[in-house]
Amino acid sequence: MGLFSKIKEGLKKTRNAVMGQIDSMLKSFTKIDEELFEELEELLVMGDVGYDTAEQICGELRYRVKQRGITDPSKINDILEEVIAEMLQGEEELDISTSPSIILVIGVNGVGKTTTIGKLAYALSKQGKHVILAAADTFRAAAIDQLDIWAQRSGCEIIKQAEGSDPAAVIFDAISAAKARHADVIICDTAGRLHNKKHLMDELAKINRVIDRELPDAAKEKLLVLDATTGQNAVNQAEQFRQATGITGIVLTKLDGTAKGGVVLNIKNGLGIPVKYIGVGEQIDDLQPFSANDFARALFAKGDNE
Repeated sequence: MGLFSKIKEGLKKTRNAVMGQIDSMLKSFTKIDEELFEELEELLVMGDVGYDTAEQICGELRYRVKQRGITDPSKINDILEEVIAEMLQGEEELDISTSPSIILVIGVNGVGKTTTIGKLAYALSKQGKHVILAAADTFRAAAIDQLDIWAQRSGCEIIKQAEGSDPAAVIFDAISAAKARHADVIICDTAGRLHNKKHLMDELAKINRVIDRELPDAAKEKLLVLDATTGQNAVNQAEQFRQATGITGIVLTKLDGTAKGGVVLNIKNGLGIPVKYIGVGEQIDDLQPFSANDFARALFAKGDNE
């Protein structure tokens, strides 16, 4: 299955639920009027796009419809796809421009954080990158064991210590190994315990001090893994983590299992955080780099052969 086909298949539930309703609604109108825009806005909000973002989308639609002199409701879908693609664009590419680059991955238990790290390591390895994994979620022995399994699956090295070890010490060891072995990317698993924000901030602050001291000029990413099936709750998590730790991008997992794909717009436009990767399946190669154009196109795709 090709890259676009994977994204299209992964967004099937969202497309059928949200875009299906929008399509049916547009077909019920014979002209473009304020009632149409109000119904569209309501459907977008119900599709986890968020109120402010839905309002902004409809405002842009009104402007473009008027500017282009469009009167046929069936033409709205094309403009909607255009607006959504533009809204999602910007900073979606992962910055791994230095050797080594470092990626901190955070997220609450259950969102698929460790699995995401394994899939990301696999994807980067397939690109010819020498990847080292740092098992710095030392709070749970299971997290270290799980990352070890993913290191084997993806063919990457892993740096680990015993459960309860200092996470910053694991990161230090990983950086030292990366320097000695001329690695391209270090991916660090970190604990994400939102119920204790101060502890999380202190832990990440210490990790960041080690990184800044040992790799002052390295490209750094701080990625938050979110479960798309939680919809608005994922947006709330993103806001809390942004306030607590600052993040450079989002990895949105389990998109294939939900009709809540509209949450991507809420995160990017509402919070100003770019989505960098999306998970669209269970397989090791189902973590895809986010493309605004492909996402919008898949959202509005017709039939099964596009």
